[in-house]
Amino acid sequence: MSYWGQLNLMDPSSPIQIEMIFFHDHAMILLIGIFTLVAIMGIKLLLSNFSCRSVYEAQTIEIIWTIIPAFLLIWLALPSLRLLYLLDEQFDNSLIFKSTGHQWYWSYEIPSLGINSFDSYMIKTEDLSEGSFRLLEVDNRLPIPLNINSSIIATSSDVIHAWTIPSLGVKLDAVPGRLNSMSISPIVSGIFYGQCSEICGANHSFMPIVIETMSL
Repeated sequence: MSYWGQLNLMDPSSPIQIEMIFFHDHAMILLIGIFTLVAIMGIKLLLSNFSCRSVYEAQTIEIIWTIIPAFLLIWLALPSLRLLYLLDEQFDNSLIFKSTGHQWYWSYEIPSLGINSFDSYMIKTEDLSEGSFRLLEVDNRLPIPLNINSSIIATSSDVIHAWTIPSLGVKLDAVPGRLNSMSISPIVSGIFYGQCSEICGANHSFMPIVIETMSL
């Protein structure tokens, strides 16, 4: 089993999700280092026999503990800004998919391929076939081409939804009267599951998202 599988997390299936995991590890190195340093200093202060009842100026140490955190923040901010720009990048030659959220199901359109709107409903538990995932399977999956840049456009017909595929690093708000877009580039073939990540009503947990990546 992979490292992320042992943590009950999904393996990355797109370049964006891989970059997100790299940034997570980058930030964890910084946080663990800060926690370790503060813990060591705290233990040393607790075990120290020296004490001071008056306050003395220490310009040098104040400069040091101001400059070092500033460098640490820059070390954290630069990869974060790079990742934000990667998330907003759009490709001119990409296929376009439109996703519309309803209470409580999704409908899709693929205008570049001439495919009109089709609905995607969750399959009821009693209708599931053997080996299917409860509350995650749908009757119509969205086909996404493999190793090709695609753009997903999300909107809503009623309330705010969120089109989310964790393993692809996609979380796109579907807002009524607005079109939000995001690029997706799957690099692993298979079936990927997601759910609406916005509390949209009573059946919020019963509108799953399933895409199937396949070669053209």
